[in-house]
Amino acid sequence: MKATATDMLQFGGAEKDERPVGRSIKRGLFGRCPACGNGRLFRSFVKSVDACAACGERMDHHRADDFPPYIVVTIVGHLVLGGYMLTDLILPLTTWQHLAFWAPVTLASAIALMQPVKGAVIGLQWALKMHGFGGHADEPEDGLPPRDPSA
Repeated sequence: MKATATDMLQFGGAEKDERPVGRSIKRGLFGRCPACGNGRLFRSFVKSVDACAACGERMDHHRADDFPPYIVVTIVGHLVLGGYMLTDLILPLTTWQHLAFWAPVTLASAIALMQPVKGAVIGLQWALKMHGFGGHADEPEDGLPPRDPSA
């Protein structure tokens, strides 16, 4: 069998339920349901809905936990540090002037990024069928070996 340019490579067998990662992350980034793209993903600032109002996809079992804040801290930290260093090269400001400018910028940008980043993480989990989004229990695939009582 010879592969052509139009053939798609699929791992694990063909499935009807395609979940493109990029599209799912983009939908989550904009606060939309990663499954249909129509329903809202959040009912308050960072509290996700229990289920999509448009398609009924359950969202209450996602496990975003601490990953979105880590991403936000990394993004904001790099941008603010670069901005601080660039500003310090161009303008001779005192430490207090830098603090008066960069502290509110840091706080505002972290708050502004929190919901889109959490939505993107939920979209990623949905696309990869993680934490209950795949229709199976969220259990480890392999167990620990039996304990040796002589040890």
